[in-house]
Amino acid sequence: MNEQKIGLRIDVDTWRGTKTGVPNLNALLNKYGIRATYYFSVGPDNMGRHLWRLLKPAFAWKMLRTNAAGLYGPEIIFMGTLWPGPQIGRRLGYVIKATAAAGHEIGLHAWDHHRIQARIDKMTRAQIRESLTRGVDCLTAVCGRPPVTSAVPGWRCTDVLLEEEAAQPFTYNSDCRGSCIFRPVVNGKIMEQIQVPVTLPTYDEVLGRNGINDGNYNDFMLAQLKPGRLNVLTIHAEAEGGRCLPIFEQYLRQAQNAGWSFVPLGELVAAAGDVPEGQIVPKSFPGREGWLGVQEEKRTQRTGGKL
Repeated sequence: MNEQKIGLRIDVDTWRGTKTGVPNLNALLNKYGIRATYYFSVGPDNMGRHLWRLLKPAFAWKMLRTNAAGLYGPEIIFMGTLWPGPQIGRRLGYVIKATAAAGHEIGLHAWDHHRIQARIDKMTRAQIRESLTRGVDCLTAVCGRPPVTSAVPGWRCTDVLLEEEAAQPFTYNSDCRGSCIFRPVVNGKIMEQIQVPVTLPTYDEVLGRNGINDGNYNDFMLAQLKPGRLNVLTIHAEAEGGRCLPIFEQYLRQAQNAGWSFVPLGELVAAAGDVPEGQIVPKSFPGREGWLGVQEEKRTQRTGGKL
C-alpha cells in the first residue's frame, strides 16, 4: 500500500530552525503540495552546549566533514553557552501554530533538546516524565490540541522513555532507526504506541563519507529508496530549511518525477494494518557519534505471519 510513499519527518532542534527554517520549508512544501510530520523542540535552546563533544574524535570529525560552522552558523553553535537559551515554544509559538494550520502533523521532539540527547540515559524516570509533560503541555497550549506523536532527539531511545511516552497522548512515535513499523516490547510488555523508525540516512550522516558531496547527494539518496518497503526520511529545519534548501527542493522534484509521493508519518501508520513486535536496543550507527536506538525485529508476529 505504501509502495511509492516516503514518510517525511522534519526535526526542528533550535530557535533559528523554528524561526527561519520552518517557514522556508512550509513555503516549499506548499509549492509541491506536500504535508509532513514536524517534530518541534519547544523549551530552551541550549544546543551550543554540544561544543564539549568536540573532545570526542568522532563528533569533531563529523563537524569538520559537514562544515557545521557554515551549515549551522554561530547563532546555533553558541546558543545557550554563555547565557540561558531562549524559550522556543513561548516566543515562536506562532510559527508552530501556522505549521499546524497548514495541515502538517505536529509532534514533540523535546522540551530541552540538548539535555535529552546528551543525558537521557542518566536521567531519572521522573525527569523524563517531566520533560515529556512540559513539552506536551506547551504544544497543546500553542496548537489547541495535544501533539499526536513524539521523536526523541538523536534517536536516543530507552525503555524508560518508551514507558513514559505510553502515559502521554501520542498515537505513535518515531524514536529509532530500523526497517519496518512495529510495536516495541519493553520488559515483556507489548506497547500500544506504534513505532515508525527512520529508514533513510540523514544529510549529516553521509556528507563527506564515501565520496558523497552536495553535488551527488540527491542521486545517492534516491538510490536508497526501496519500493514496497518502509521509506522514512528525516530532514532538519536548520539544514534543509536553510543552506540546503535548494538541494532539498531538487530532491523533491526528482523524487516526485520518479513516481514517489511524500506523506506525514501518520499516513503510513494508518495504512500499516497488523504490525510485528520488536525491541529497541542501543547500537552504534554509521555517521553518528555515540549510540542510537535501533530496531531489533522479533521472529514472531503478534497476529501471526512473516516479518
